[in-house]
Amino acid sequence: MGAPAPVPGDARRDEILREIAAMIAEVIGEEWVREKPITAATKFSQDLEMESIELASLSEKIQARFGDSVDFPAWLSGMELDDIINLTVGQLVDHIAACQSKTSAA
Repeated sequence: MGAPAPVPGDARRDEILREIAAMIAEVIGEEWVREKPITAATKFSQDLEMESIELASLSEKIQARFGDSVDFPAWLSGMELDDIINLTVGQLVDHIAACQSKTSAA
């Protein structure tokens, strides 16, 4: 039996992941981040060692790319500190995809 057909939502999440990975590499601006694969399991704090100023810059890029439907600062403000410390790129991708789904359903 062949592999299951890709789900459109999965393709969209893959696209968002690629865009977010590129934004992260640009924000951090270090050569090592361009050489390291950024996956859904990549953690902002432990793996990328992102500082708060870099998260603020990423937030601006997310706003510019995805618009008002994705309120990254408000989403983060609803989290506990441990959740923010353990935040993964995949969680952000899921949040963006969910925000876009709500917008397109409206």
